[in-house]
Amino acid sequence: MKEREEENFVTPGDILGKALELKPGYGAYFSSHDKTIYASLTGFRSITPAPIDSDDQRATVEVKGHKAHGPVPEPGVVVTARVTKVMAKMASADIVCVGPKSVKEKFTGIIRQQDVRATEIDKVEMHSSFRPGDIVKALVVSFLSLGDARAYYLSTAKNELGVVSAESAAGATMVPISWTEMQCPLTGQTEQRKVAKIDAV
Repeated sequence: MKEREEENFVTPGDILGKALELKPGYGAYFSSHDKTIYASLTGFRSITPAPIDSDDQRATVEVKGHKAHGPVPEPGVVVTARVTKVMAKMASADIVCVGPKSVKEKFTGIIRQQDVRATEIDKVEMHSSFRPGDIVKALVVSFLSLGDARAYYLSTAKNELGVVSAESAAGATMVPISWTEMQCPLTGQTEQRKVAKIDAV
């Protein structure tokens, strides 16, 4: 019989334990911000004691029994998201891809005013950076606990992050003309956005 100290059901963002006592295994990751280990998958929390001859005597905590639910956002990973709502201090979005893989579960992303760009943060206007329906590339910064909902703070502060696709009022896919503007090819109208820098081919 396999030795397991305890096992209980967890979802992404749940605390698995402190890094002083445990080290992360499969389905778990370490957050240097609060020295805590969190779940990155849905499944059962499982703790395996360290081998007697191991230098590191911390037990390994893992998430097991996870069924293939598709990729899950984790801090440090770039995701693609569709903006759903823009407010004065933040924008919310539905995460549609983690890296190149599309998600199968619903994950919400939140882009705060201070995470839109790296410079002149106090001058950022959310309505000039994003509009509902925009497709953005963003970096996952951290988990946000909203009860049962799974949400993530996202950042577009790097040059290569931001709006990658947007539709104009005329229904056309707009073309980026600078880091802060996109243009409708039908009407020539320009709209402000936090545009992702796309490398020239």
